Amino acid sequence: MDEKITLTLPKQKSIALIAHDGKKPELIQWCEDNKEILKAHFLCGTGTTARMISDKTGLPVRGYNSGPLGGDQQIGAKIVEGRIDLVVFFSDPLSAQPHDPDVKALMRIAQVYDIPMAINKASADFMINSSLMNNEYNHDVINFQKNIADRANTL
Repeated sequence: MDEKITLTLPKQKSIALIAHDGKKPELIQWCEDNKEILKAHFLCGTGTTARMISDKTGLPVRGYNSGPLGGDQQIGAKIVEGRIDLVVFFSDPLSAQPHDPDVKALMRIAQVYDIPMAINKASADFMINSSLMNNEYNHDVINFQKNIADRANTL
Protein backbone atom coordinates (compact mmCIF):
# COMPACT_ATOMS: atom_id res chain seq x y z
CA MET A 1 0.00 0.00 0.00
CA ASP A 2 1.32 3.43 -0.94
CA GLU A 3 2.30 5.99 1.73
CA LYS A 4 0.33 8.72 -0.07
CA ILE A 5 -2.87 8.89 -2.07
CA THR A 6 -3.91 11.55 -4.59
CA LEU A 7 -7.06 13.53 -3.93
CA THR A 8 -8.62 15.99 -6.35
CA LEU A 9 -10.03 19.37 -5.39
CA PRO A 10 -12.85 19.95 -7.90
CA LYS A 11 -13.38 23.02 -10.09
CA GLN A 12 -16.22 24.12 -7.83
CA LYS A 13 -14.60 24.42 -4.42
CA SER A 14 -16.17 24.17 -1.00
CA ILE A 15 -14.78 27.17 0.87
CA ALA A 16 -14.98 27.67 4.63
CA LEU A 17 -15.12 31.33 5.71
CA ILE A 18 -14.14 32.11 9.29
CA ALA A 19 -13.17 35.32 11.11
CA HIS A 20 -12.47 36.35 14.65
CA ASP A 21 -14.75 39.16 15.85
CA GLY A 22 -12.22 41.91 15.19
CA LYS A 23 -11.69 40.68 11.62
CA LYS A 24 -15.32 40.08 10.58
CA PRO A 25 -15.71 43.47 8.80
CA GLU A 26 -12.50 42.82 6.84
CA LEU A 27 -13.67 39.34 5.75
CA ILE A 28 -17.10 40.67 4.79
CA GLN A 29 -15.47 43.35 2.63
CA TRP A 30 -13.14 40.74 1.11
CA CYS A 31 -16.18 38.61 0.22
CA GLU A 32 -17.92 41.61 -1.31
CA ASP A 33 -14.79 42.48 -3.32
CA ASN A 34 -14.52 38.87 -4.57
CA LYS A 35 -18.24 38.17 -4.91
CA GLU A 36 -18.11 37.24 -8.61
CA ILE A 37 -15.49 34.54 -7.97
CA LEU A 38 -17.10 33.29 -4.76
CA LYS A 39 -20.53 32.93 -6.45
CA ALA A 40 -19.17 29.96 -8.43
CA HIS A 41 -18.29 28.00 -5.28
CA PHE A 42 -20.05 26.46 -2.28
CA LEU A 43 -19.56 28.62 0.82
CA CYS A 44 -19.86 27.70 4.46
CA GLY A 45 -18.62 29.20 7.68
CA THR A 46 -18.89 29.46 11.41
CA GLY A 47 -22.21 30.82 12.71
CA THR A 48 -21.95 34.54 13.16
CA THR A 49 -19.47 35.03 10.33
CA ALA A 50 -21.60 33.03 7.88
CA ARG A 51 -24.72 34.97 8.81
CA MET A 52 -23.03 38.37 8.54
CA ILE A 53 -21.45 37.56 5.14
CA SER A 54 -24.77 36.33 3.80
CA ASP A 55 -26.71 39.34 5.16
CA LYS A 56 -24.23 41.95 3.90
CA THR A 57 -23.19 40.44 0.53
CA GLY A 58 -26.17 38.33 -0.51
CA LEU A 59 -23.89 35.32 -1.01
CA PRO A 60 -25.38 32.03 0.19
CA VAL A 61 -23.24 30.79 3.10
CA ARG A 62 -24.13 27.64 5.02
CA GLY A 63 -23.65 28.34 8.70
CA TYR A 64 -22.33 25.98 11.32
CA ASN A 65 -22.03 26.75 15.04
CA SER A 66 -20.21 29.83 16.25
CA GLY A 67 -16.47 29.22 16.72
CA PRO A 68 -16.53 29.25 20.54
CA LEU A 69 -19.50 26.84 20.44
CA GLY A 70 -17.77 24.22 18.29
CA GLY A 71 -17.96 25.70 14.80
CA ASP A 72 -14.21 25.43 14.23
CA GLN A 73 -14.45 21.75 15.17
CA GLN A 74 -17.36 21.26 12.75
CA ILE A 75 -15.30 22.78 9.92
CA GLY A 76 -12.38 20.51 10.89
CA ALA A 77 -14.68 17.46 10.74
CA LYS A 78 -15.84 18.51 7.25
CA ILE A 79 -12.17 18.67 6.17
CA VAL A 80 -11.67 15.10 7.45
CA GLU A 81 -14.79 14.01 5.52
CA GLY A 82 -13.37 15.56 2.34
CA ARG A 83 -16.15 18.14 2.17
CA ILE A 84 -14.05 21.33 2.47
CA ASP A 85 -11.44 22.26 -0.12
CA LEU A 86 -10.19 25.66 1.06
CA VAL A 87 -10.26 27.62 4.30
CA VAL A 88 -10.22 31.42 4.52
CA PHE A 89 -9.73 32.34 8.18
CA PHE A 90 -9.13 35.97 9.04
CA SER A 91 -7.66 35.47 12.48
CA ASP A 92 -6.85 38.22 14.94
CA PRO A 93 -3.32 37.69 16.27
CA LEU A 94 -3.59 40.63 18.68
CA SER A 95 -6.62 39.45 20.68
CA ALA A 96 -6.90 36.51 23.06
CA GLN A 97 -9.44 33.94 21.89
CA PRO A 98 -11.23 31.70 24.42
CA HIS A 99 -11.43 28.92 21.84
CA ASP A 100 -7.77 29.11 20.79
CA PRO A 101 -7.26 25.31 21.18
CA ASP A 102 -10.10 24.77 18.67
CA VAL A 103 -8.47 27.19 16.23
CA LYS A 104 -5.13 25.39 16.55
CA ALA A 105 -6.86 22.04 15.98
CA LEU A 106 -8.53 23.40 12.84
CA MET A 107 -5.23 24.71 11.50
CA ARG A 108 -3.54 21.40 12.26
CA ILE A 109 -6.20 19.31 10.51
CA ALA A 110 -6.01 21.60 7.44
CA GLN A 111 -2.26 20.93 7.36
CA VAL A 112 -2.67 17.17 7.81
CA TYR A 113 -5.12 17.01 4.89
CA ASP A 114 -3.09 19.46 2.75
CA ILE A 115 -5.97 21.93 2.52
CA PRO A 116 -5.06 25.45 1.35
CA MET A 117 -5.66 27.91 4.20
CA ALA A 118 -5.47 31.69 4.00
CA ILE A 119 -5.04 33.38 7.38
CA ASN A 120 -5.23 37.02 6.31
CA LYS A 121 -6.34 39.22 3.42
CA ALA A 122 -3.03 39.02 1.54
CA SER A 123 -2.93 35.22 1.54
CA ALA A 124 -6.66 35.08 0.68
CA ASP A 125 -6.07 37.44 -2.27
CA PHE A 126 -3.24 35.26 -3.57
CA MET A 127 -5.31 32.10 -3.14
CA ILE A 128 -8.52 33.34 -4.78
CA ASN A 129 -6.61 34.84 -7.71
CA SER A 130 -4.55 31.70 -8.29
CA SER A 131 -4.87 29.97 -11.67
CA LEU A 132 -5.80 26.86 -9.65
CA MET A 133 -8.90 28.45 -8.15
CA ASN A 134 -11.25 27.51 -10.99
CA ASN A 135 -9.55 24.28 -12.02
CA GLU A 136 -9.20 20.82 -10.59
CA TYR A 137 -6.15 20.36 -8.39
CA ASN A 138 -4.55 17.05 -7.48
CA HIS A 139 -2.68 16.85 -4.20
CA ASP A 140 -1.08 14.01 -2.29
CA VAL A 141 -2.16 13.28 1.26
CA ILE A 142 -1.24 10.63 3.79
CA ASN A 143 -2.81 7.26 3.02
CA PHE A 144 -4.82 7.10 6.23
CA GLN A 145 -5.86 3.47 5.71
CA LYS A 146 -2.20 2.42 5.47
CA ASN A 147 -1.36 4.56 8.48
CA ILE A 148 -4.09 2.87 10.55
CA ALA A 149 -3.02 -0.61 9.41
CA ASP A 150 0.64 0.11 10.21
CA ARG A 151 -0.23 1.48 13.66
CA ALA A 152 -2.48 -1.50 14.41
CA ASN A 153 0.36 -3.89 13.55
CA THR A 154 2.88 -2.12 15.77
CA LEU A 155 0.74 -1.70 18.90
